[in-house]
Amino acid sequence: MLMGGETAGAAAFLPVDWNTALLVGRIQTAAGPTPVIVRDGRLTDVSRAFPTVSQLLNAWTGDVPAGVDLGPVEEFDFAASPLLAPVDLQCLKAAGVTFAVSAVERVIEERARGDAARAEEIRGDLRDKVGADIRAVRPGSEEAARLKAALIADGLWSQYLEVAIGPDAEIFTKGPVLSAMGHGAQIGVRSDSAWNNPEPEVVLVCDAQGRALGATLGNDVNLRDFEGRSALLLGKAKDNNASCALGPFIRLFDGGFTVDDVRRAEVELTIEGRDNYRLEGRSFMSEISRDPLELVRQAMSEHQYPDGFVLFCGTLFAPTQDRDAPGLGFTHKVGDVVRVASPRLGVLQNEVTTSKAAPPWAFGIAGLMRNLAGRGLLSAEAAR
Repeated sequence: MLMGGETAGAAAFLPVDWNTALLVGRIQTAAGPTPVIVRDGRLTDVSRAFPTVSQLLNAWTGDVPAGVDLGPVEEFDFAASPLLAPVDLQCLKAAGVTFAVSAVERVIEERARGDAARAEEIRGDLRDKVGADIRAVRPGSEEAARLKAALIADGLWSQYLEVAIGPDAEIFTKGPVLSAMGHGAQIGVRSDSAWNNPEPEVVLVCDAQGRALGATLGNDVNLRDFEGRSALLLGKAKDNNASCALGPFIRLFDGGFTVDDVRRAEVELTIEGRDNYRLEGRSFMSEISRDPLELVRQAMSEHQYPDGFVLFCGTLFAPTQDRDAPGLGFTHKVGDVVRVASPRLGVLQNEVTTSKAAPPWAFGIAGLMRNLAGRGLLSAEAAR
């Protein structure tokens, strides 16, 4: 579904260097979900060789498979065949509290017990006492251990600071397989949430062996009031209908785009509301406290993902700009248009609704298998 003011042309959401980028995605055709590749600016349907993106990436050697040429990507009608989330059978994983500012905001949420007004009162005090120290500490180091002891002595320790500077990263499951929304779709927040926000992130895409093969953009929609009341409500804060967005494409690593480009990436966020409210923010991957590949290592340390996985790398963005009244901070409203952008990854844009009002999720793994079987794509050769 394309939103107001957006054209069907791909130029509006592709990376700035799309004509040389190697991209993988999925489109919704009349037949069903269809894996596609963009190479040299042309869009190719590769579903006959690889019915799922998971299979494509697990077999990836750098050679682009043959397929059906769909023409120049900038001329393709994405209104008729919209983009889906660019992954299918991969697990949706996320790392939390990977930026110092984010860690401070989590402490504020916890202390405020989900009360936005109380959070503003706490924020100034904690920022002076904790923020600068956290930025200078390498997680898991002896210095981090000393800082932890000092914070405990001052009564400022928090479970969020444990994962921010301790040896173990927070790794959690964002949502079920196939539940992610793509570029142009609606995203949902719980209808009973009064304090929530987007979380614009770079997302690594990994195969079954844990190889980071590329990256995409993500929106890890978060309910600050739910998680702020208790970290044990993380499931309700994170995993709801339409609460995860990915896209527009996976950009595969090659000679022109590497994991170092991820480490240097800048992610921009713009929110525009029907009430003429506008919010802008930026997140710099250079400020992340754990290297993205270290996060992948921790996600894989004692777990296997036979169909691969994606890993949200966390966000620096925690909006405090007031929207309705002084001290109440930011929260979403239905109709907000959220734009997550990074020059070499493109644009992920979605409109906010409630999880109840969003289209029900009815196409799961069984539905996908039935669809692929009906299209003759589950032969022994295709299922390699």
